[in-house]
Amino acid sequence: MSVADLSGSRLTDAPVSAHARRGGLKAGEGRFGVLLLVPALCAFGLVVMWPFLQALAYSFFEYTLYTPEPVWVGIANFQKVLSDPGFWESLTVTAIYVVLTTFFSIVLGFAWALILNEPFRGRDVMRSISLLPWIMPSVVTAFLWGWIFNSRYGLLNYVAMSADLIDYPQAWLSTPSGAMAAVIVTKVWLSIPLFMAFFLAGLSSMDRQQIEAARVDGAGNFSVLKDHIIPHLRPVLLVVIVLAMIGNLQQFDTIWALTGGGPVRATTVLSVEVYRRAFEQWDIGMAATVGVLWVATILPPAYFYLRQLMKGAD
Repeated sequence: MSVADLSGSRLTDAPVSAHARRGGLKAGEGRFGVLLLVPALCAFGLVVMWPFLQALAYSFFEYTLYTPEPVWVGIANFQKVLSDPGFWESLTVTAIYVVLTTFFSIVLGFAWALILNEPFRGRDVMRSISLLPWIMPSVVTAFLWGWIFNSRYGLLNYVAMSADLIDYPQAWLSTPSGAMAAVIVTKVWLSIPLFMAFFLAGLSSMDRQQIEAARVDGAGNFSVLKDHIIPHLRPVLLVVIVLAMIGNLQQFDTIWALTGGGPVRATTVLSVEVYRRAFEQWDIGMAATVGVLWVATILPPAYFYLRQLMKGAD
């Protein structure tokens, strides 16, 4: 074999071997990526999927802690729950709670983000302080607001009486409207920092020269907000709305710690309804049935959120 043949064979074989190495490297990276997902998938299966499948199975059984064995009843539990006025009352309370908390959290978080997006002295410190409500444990926050709304020594009564707004202390948490207002205010106070951070991230990617040019052309604050800022933040706004709805539909700890679902079921959302049926009435089958219907209310916003994520990935 000649020297030319040897050099030609090397030139021919080199690209093939390099391509093979690249292909092997990509395959190895893919396998490594799958291995990295295994712990998260196992944790998700054990913590989320297995309890949900178990609850789904229990929803077709009559099963209480007073009965020795579960008894198959098919869809009778669903028929019983859907004909129960208490369930529809809880669903109505949940809808009111979700709509109001989502609206006020987003509006106030957006307004606060606009303020903190402007340059002023101490802005970074103010941004850090604004995150404190989100960092605090939600149960601690519920106890804090429970002290504020307390009828005997609460801060709200003290301020209102000092300003001559009321003549005597009010039992805020003892009336249906007052209790609902209290749980909404508590959840809004918890949610504002998170949504503020989302909106600040969106505002930081916006070209300030565009806003300055609009102001030079004579646009006022409302026109700048309507024609420039909100269109730029529309993808962020959609994600924030869906996340807020999912989080508010799942809310339990602050409501239970603040009002216990009362007074007279005034703040009994679906999560509290599941807890009461399971741990006060000891009816596992009915609690599982309400839980399945509760999950059904979360699925539409969750699906919309995942679809938005997939669009962003594309």
